[in-house]
Amino acid sequence: MSIEIPSGLTELLQGYTVEVLRQRPPDLLEFAVQYFTRLREKKLQDGAGRPHTRGVNFDSEQPMQIESNGEENNDDDEEDDDSDFEPPVINRYSRRVSVCAEAFNPDEEDDDTEPRIVHPKTDEQRCRLQESCKDILIFKNLDQEQLSQVLDAMFERRVQPQEHVIDQGDDGDNFYVIERGQYDIFVSRDGQSCCVGAYNNHGSFGELALMYNTPRAATIVATSEGALWGLDRVTFRRIILKNNAKKRKRFEAFVESVPVLKSLELSERMKIVDVIGEKIYKDGDRIIEQGDKAESFFIVESGEVKIMMKSKTKTAQEGNQEVELTRCTRGQYFGELALVTNKPRAASAYAVDDVKCLVMDVQAFERLLGPCKDIMKRNITHYEEQLVALFGSSMDLRDPGK
Repeated sequence: MSIEIPSGLTELLQGYTVEVLRQRPPDLLEFAVQYFTRLREKKLQDGAGRPHTRGVNFDSEQPMQIESNGEENNDDDEEDDDSDFEPPVINRYSRRVSVCAEAFNPDEEDDDTEPRIVHPKTDEQRCRLQESCKDILIFKNLDQEQLSQVLDAMFERRVQPQEHVIDQGDDGDNFYVIERGQYDIFVSRDGQSCCVGAYNNHGSFGELALMYNTPRAATIVATSEGALWGLDRVTFRRIILKNNAKKRKRFEAFVESVPVLKSLELSERMKIVDVIGEKIYKDGDRIIEQGDKAESFFIVESGEVKIMMKSKTKTAQEGNQEVELTRCTRGQYFGELALVTNKPRAASAYAVDDVKCLVMDVQAFERLLGPCKDIMKRNITHYEEQLVALFGSSMDLRDPGK
């Protein structure tokens, strides 16, 4: 059964969630009453009768709005602008402004008269940029015109060792694609900063703060000299978010039906929808190969995938023969073991007839699927029992070479 989410509900709950995380109230119910009461009062003061999903700033008597020139605006009598959404310029010296101050309606038509942001590039820069972006999942669903506009708007940024590219708690300004360099990911919890992962010459980051209009969730520090390609928040929201809204309508019901994701909150599952890509494979295509480095996690959207492992039996003509372990169908997943154990792929996967898979890169897997890892680890024991039945002895899935 498909359940339609009412328009504006997601933004409304996101605004409330952000304020809870900022204020950390001892009584969530009482805080919710205060929050939504003030939100309703502000809507009545506006008097326009339009859906109001802006966050409420509990640090002042009236929520502060930022004009595009960075000045405060407390004039409630000023006529609302019904033109297409134009994000305000963020004033970095006014950190107490609610981070949920923007509204975005992806169903609105683009204003073709709005000037596009373009950073001129040499042919050599354009080639490097295209190479860096070719495997970025968030760009996979863009059509050629949209992708061209995104590439035109991107700018090059060189970084030095120990340079902070983004800092946890800051407002989101740009989305970044890595061309080269190593970068550590730090998250502060209870006053302690902990390294939770790293990027190595590949990947992207910074999209979640722009998608959900929330502060940066982590600090990214360059550990070597490197180069990044940045995309400003205005272009990101105008193109990526609008395209993402269409993708969300396609995939949200499916993702909610995937058993392994049931342990996640609804908001966490929706973030997964925002970062996944879709790949199509023909009959016999090898999706992953045993022994390869793990870079992605797969969920079968349609079709069937067979998981094969090389046996220890060896002949001069055939070498190591592959034995079928299992098959994955709609809603089942594969490719997680290498990501959980940080080892090479323990088996190969092949498409049976035409197959569609939802794909998540390793960085998104680490960020978003942490609560699911315990379930995935328990499955390792099940897989090893299958190997005993097939080969007569246990094989260590953490090392496919054994």
